[in-house]
Amino acid sequence: MDAKADIAGPIILFDAECILCSANAQFVLTHDRKKRFRLAAMQGEVGSGLYRRFGIDPTNPDSIIVVDGDKMLRDSDAVLAIYAGLSWPWKALALFRLVPRVIRDPLYLFVARNRYRIFGKRKSCWLPSPDYRDRLL
Repeated sequence: MDAKADIAGPIILFDAECILCSANAQFVLTHDRKKRFRLAAMQGEVGSGLYRRFGIDPTNPDSIIVVDGDKMLRDSDAVLAIYAGLSWPWKALALFRLVPRVIRDPLYLFVARNRYRIFGKRKSCWLPSPDYRDRLL
């Protein structure tokens, strides 16, 4: 498999030191029955490379991103795309796309910028159980 095929999307890039972000990653792995998504920590080589590719500093990101080929979603659009890609009943949360982004994104960004203060930070990066390691880049 070549390097480009190896990072084919959709890939969720997340902060593996953030307790909220890690919990969301675990949630996705558990509820993504079709194994559609793969995950990459921003602290890892693949994750930091993809953040930089889209002009985001991987050492200080304020957003989760979803990368699918040359397309990138961020902020609340990324979160809603994740839920839309899961099975029912989680897919129903994608209805929040009807809420204008000017309302969704400030709320998302408040939580994202304060995630360590609100939810805490791990001393080391979270790693999934061996059952899911094939889905982590």
